[in-house]
Amino acid sequence: MKIADKLATGCHFISVEYFPPKERQDWPAFFKVVERLASLNPLFASVTYGAGGSNQDATLEIVTHMQQQLGLETMAHMTCVGAQADRLNRFLDNLSKAGIQNILALRGDPPLETPVEQLTESPFHFASDLVSFVGQSHPEMGISVAAYPEVHPEAISADADLGYLKLKMDLGGAFAVTQLFFDNQLYFDFVKRAQERGITKLIIPGILPVLNLKMIERIKQLSGAFIPPAFMAALEEADQRGGAAEVRKVGVAHARKQAEELLAAGVQGVHLYTFNKAEAILELTEGLLP
Repeated sequence: MKIADKLATGCHFISVEYFPPKERQDWPAFFKVVERLASLNPLFASVTYGAGGSNQDATLEIVTHMQQQLGLETMAHMTCVGAQADRLNRFLDNLSKAGIQNILALRGDPPLETPVEQLTESPFHFASDLVSFVGQSHPEMGISVAAYPEVHPEAISADADLGYLKLKMDLGGAFAVTQLFFDNQLYFDFVKRAQERGITKLIIPGILPVLNLKMIERIKQLSGAFIPPAFMAALEEADQRGGAAEVRKVGVAHARKQAEELLAAGVQGVHLYTFNKAEAILELTEGLLP
């Protein structure tokens, strides 16, 4: 079933995101996490996809197992930069055969070893190219896109970034999922500006519980997300007080507060970046929805 059809019912929800383990020997433990979080009855579960499709086969196998064996509505991430149409078509065909009807269309980053010629010869340079391609080649597929409350790092301006989001939506994106953020006002302001630009489709907020201080550095590298000074100070004080265990408490509490405030403000649901950690997500979501 297309996720957009579920969203159209107006239901309140949580959704979750996983990343494929690098080593196959870690898959059993990974699926135990997925099974534990299936108890939350997420509206959908998304699975990430490596640079240039580097772990495409793993993503396909994992989403197929989640959809067919665990009964989860699954959304596969899909990147396109430097790709060729035949490879993308094979992946989409395999998703359809597995009964998966949803993708998150992303530009993605090419592997470091990708030749320049491969990038320039590819017809896919932006996520909008992928949205258009999927809509034409696999119209049965539900398409979601990414949104950036704090502006994509490579965008020339916030206004230009919103223009690209609108383009992706106009080409067939049914809804958007945001990059993680730690200040809800950033999301509210972003949605307001998006609506003023004529973007009326749902923009789902993405929330990440900080579990240790190392995550902060990784977050800064990957997304450049703003860390509110008071939150950062609380994390550092927790680390000095009791190490990683105390940091985790503060991080989960902050994410919980974000989710509560978003839902109380009328947001339909929240997308949780799990980092494949079941306990933190279970704590975060306990009693969150009626």
